[in-house]
Amino acid sequence: MIAIVKRPEPSKFWTIATPVFAVLLTMILGGLLFAAMGKDPVAAIRTIFWDPLFNDQFAAYSRPQLLVKAGPLILIAIGLSLGFKAGIWNIGAEGQYIMGAIAGASVGLALYPLDAWWIFPLMVIAGAIGGFLWAMIPALLKTRFNTNEILVSLMLVYVAEQILASAALGFLRNPEGNGFPGSRNMSQIPWLSNPELIPGTGAHWGVVAALGAVVAAYVLLNKHMLGFQIRLTGESPRAARFAGVKDRLLVVFCLGTAGALAGLAGLFEVTGPAGQISIDFGAGYGFTAIIVAFLGRLNPIGILLAGLLLALTFIGGELAQFMLGLPSAAIQVFQGMLLMILLAMDILVNYRVMIVKKEVS
Repeated sequence: MIAIVKRPEPSKFWTIATPVFAVLLTMILGGLLFAAMGKDPVAAIRTIFWDPLFNDQFAAYSRPQLLVKAGPLILIAIGLSLGFKAGIWNIGAEGQYIMGAIAGASVGLALYPLDAWWIFPLMVIAGAIGGFLWAMIPALLKTRFNTNEILVSLMLVYVAEQILASAALGFLRNPEGNGFPGSRNMSQIPWLSNPELIPGTGAHWGVVAALGAVVAAYVLLNKHMLGFQIRLTGESPRAARFAGVKDRLLVVFCLGTAGALAGLAGLFEVTGPAGQISIDFGAGYGFTAIIVAFLGRLNPIGILLAGLLLALTFIGGELAQFMLGLPSAAIQVFQGMLLMILLAMDILVNYRVMIVKKEVS
């Protein structure tokens, strides 16, 4: 019979190997899904993972898009990973992303048509503050009334989406847009835009911020006492309390940092690739970043690699929809499958599967 036995300590091999096996297994099961839909599974997997990078017909467009898509995913996932490591479950990064974009765009558009170099840095600060303040709602409710941060942060996403619609149709709508919803296109206004820094790479200030967040999170978690407290709280909350960790301040720090980074991601997106506040501005980055965080094992370097991989599935998925006629829902299922398989395989990190002989009485 098969028995599951707890390991004395987590397996280092499976900690590294499970994301790799999860990706491979997702490819296999995803291929079966595509085959069941009447599509060539090999062609579908190749289109998603290979063609965006190495097919000369598409690579010139797709390669720069890799950093464009990966930037916000990595930036948001880094913030989420700090809370997840401490056992603080922020599921509302999508709302914080939206509110950061609205806050930053509001500052820039309120100063229009003023032309000054300091406007964009001011928008960046406003975007971070917008995401931070939105994250403070579940943080303060958690620390003051012991509410569930999962439910509060998730419900606030829907509130943020209604504010987004109100902004696109009302207080941020372009007065010269002939009544159509949406703000001015900030990517076309030099002092409000987040342009490509190196032509042909897709790298903008959001990508720089994401790389900076990776480095800062790595130093924090491995070289700073606060990082030790975050890891200790996640592994043993009781031991953390005995060690003098102030759990309420930790909740505020983790949720606030995640909110600020998500707000920055929203600001860089609305001033760059998206260009304007619109009803459909929320692209699901906040939810997809949860997959990135766990696929990266809540490790900053792992999150960097996982963000690039998920960005590749975004680009390849769009290409598969165009070339093979795959529905967008199938691509979303494929991406969700990756997280579910990873979580299922996580059992191998802490448990050993053994075959034992049944004793005969």
